Order: sequence, then C-alpha cells, then structure tokens
Amino acid sequence: MNDTSDDILTRPLGVPASAGRPPSLRPGRRAVAIGLGGIVLLGAAALSLLGDPGGGEPRAQAAITIREPAPAVARAEPAKSAPQGTVASGSGTLRSSAEQIEQASGVTVYRPAGASTPESPIIIRVPDAPQIRLAAAPDARLIERGRHGPVPRVGEGRLRALDVYARPDPGGTTPRIAIVVSGLGIGQAATVAAIARLPSAVSLALSPYGPDLEKTAFRIRDAGHELLLSVPMEPFDYPDSDPGPQTLLTSARPAENLDRLAWAMSRFPGFVGVVNMMGAKLTGDAAAFEPILKEIGARGLGFLDDGTSPRSLGVALASKLKTPSAQASIVIDAVPRPEAIDRELARLEAEARKSGVVLASASALPMTIDRIARWAGDLEARGVRLVPVSALLRTPAAATRLSSAAP
Repeated sequence: MNDTSDDILTRPLGVPASAGRPPSLRPGRRAVAIGLGGIVLLGAAALSLLGDPGGGEPRAQAAITIREPAPAVARAEPAKSAPQGTVASGSGTLRSSAEQIEQASGVTVYRPAGASTPESPIIIRVPDAPQIRLAAAPDARLIERGRHGPVPRVGEGRLRALDVYARPDPGGTTPRIAIVVSGLGIGQAATVAAIARLPSAVSLALSPYGPDLEKTAFRIRDAGHELLLSVPMEPFDYPDSDPGPQTLLTSARPAENLDRLAWAMSRFPGFVGVVNMMGAKLTGDAAAFEPILKEIGARGLGFLDDGTSPRSLGVALASKLKTPSAQASIVIDAVPRPEAIDRELARLEAEARKSGVVLASASALPMTIDRIARWAGDLEARGVRLVPVSALLRTPAAATRLSSAAP
C-alpha cells in the first residue's frame, strides 16, 4: 500500500487519496508557517500570563478643540414682589421658602423630633387675632438653683411667677370662663392636639413625667396658652391608683414632700401655678397639705384645685396661708362621653352668665379636646369670653366665689 497510515485513518472511505487534500507546502514556505505559528503561540502565552488590559473594550479617537468660552449672560434678579409661595427645587430652598411663608403669615408649624413620616403629628398654629405673646421663660429674676435643678422663687419687689408668666387679660364685665386641661406632656398626640386645637385662652397643665418637657413647655406658651404644673398627690386607693414616682404622700415627712415638690418644679420653667394630679387623700389632710400649700405660695405660685374631690381643703387652707388659689366647680369630662361633655359645657356657659365667672377642669382625652374646641368656636359671639386661670388666681374675691360654688 502506498497510502500512509495517517491518510488511511483520516481519509473518508471511497475517496481517492488526492481528493480534498491540501497541496503540500514547499520547504521554504513550511518554515515561514512554522515561524509564524511560533509567534502566535508566544503571544497567546504572554496574554495568558500578563492579561490584556484593554481586551474586549471598544476604542475610539476624537479630536479635542479648545475654544474660547462664550460671554456670560447676566442672570436677572427675582422681582421682590414675587409671591412667597413660589419655591425653587432643592430641599434647602424649599425649607427656606417654607420658613419665610410661616414668618410672613404668622402661622407657626411645630415638627416634633423624628416627625419624618406622613403619620407623624405636627402642630400648625394659626394665630389669634390679635396674637397675645407671653413673657419669655425662664426669667432669671424668678429662679434659683435647687437640689434637683432650677426652681421658682419670688424676685425682688415681690415679683411673682404668677404675675410675670401669666397670659395678659383685659378684664371686663362680660361673663367669663376659665378652663384648665390637665394630663399633657406624656402622650404626644394629645399634647399636639391641645396646643393646636384649643383656644389659646385655655390654660394647659403639664405632667412632670413626659420627655422633652422644656421644649413642650415652650411650645405651649409660644402658642399663647398659660402653663401650670401637675403635681402627683396621693389618692385614697394609693398605691392601687398610683400617680407616679415622687408622689406627695400623707405619710411622708414635710421635708420629704417638699423635696418631691421641688423635683416636680425643676422639670420645666414658665408655669404660673400648681394643679393637683389625683390627690383626694392628700388634699383632704390639713396637717400634710398645709406645708405644701405654704411652699407653693412662698415661691410666687398659685394653687388650682381641679374639683375632682369634694373633700379637698385646698382653697380653705390656701386662704389661711395667703396662697393664691381657686377651685374648679365643674369637671367637664367627669363622665367621658360626648353627650355628657356637651351637657357640662352648656352648664358651664349657663353658670358663667349667672355668676359672672366660673372655673372648670378637664383631662386631655381626645374626645374632650374635640368637644371643647367645637363648643368654643363661636363662644364670644354668644356673649361669653374665655380667660386664663391666672385671672382668677390673682383675684381673691373671684377665688372665694368659685370655691363656694364648688360641689
């Protein structure tokens, strides 16, 4: 056989040996081919070891021509008469424009810490006409350093917090109603609703247990509401009903109760007086309550009895001690139902027309805030005016009439 073994193995059967076979390379060409193949192999080996940094990436060349910049065109200044509601894009510009709108309109927007979601409560306060501004607090003349922090004191010339921090009231002969809403500062939603929805002549009492009390006190007073301090006092079923830590107790020594009172007073500034938080047992115990009332008066404050206990001796003891005081004759939400609250508000208005002035208390229930806000909307059009509680605390004759009318 003339066929080589390779031809036998690689040539299809029945195909002549010369068919499909590439022509033989001449010796010279074979050498060139071998050399080129070696170069290709060396290049492949180099690529495998070093890699190709630009392999597979598209390339293009472009000519760069340097030209002179076009002359700058002066930007027109915005017209000063442009509406303030027009804002540019960008969070900083939006925030600045929003603040300008608030300042120009008198509307105050409070955004509590962390209010970043649509559900977060905010306060949008539309000013009364005219807007009544309270004196700044704290006033350095009316504070001293105590064991727990700054506490009120009487300043030179018998200057009292009851007078300096009070909401101004023009007086007059119109039938008057004073309302204090207690229990604020713990629940954010109730506090926000009370500040935003209640007329600014309604006085608000702040619990000593809430967070950020100084900020909350500032917001309450900045909205025009007069501020009181709720002090936890012992009820008859204590400790089953527990007002909280630092409760003033009938069994405690006077010095201990006064220290607890100082703790509560140090929690925030700007209040005109103290209102009891529970306390039916303590306010009915003359020996235990008298030193507390004496301290309240000595610090230039008034005491407001919320009227929830018929056994309270608060106003009688305070009168003996020359401590300004008043007692609520109506508890608006003693029965926490809408129809019952509406009945008490109607009775409150009738009592004001009869006696000239009346004091009421309420808690910070959402339903209570809603009913008071609705009722007070056109109260002045009906010939009755809301006044702050300090207007009664600073008038001894009014306090006497109020206490005699209490149930």
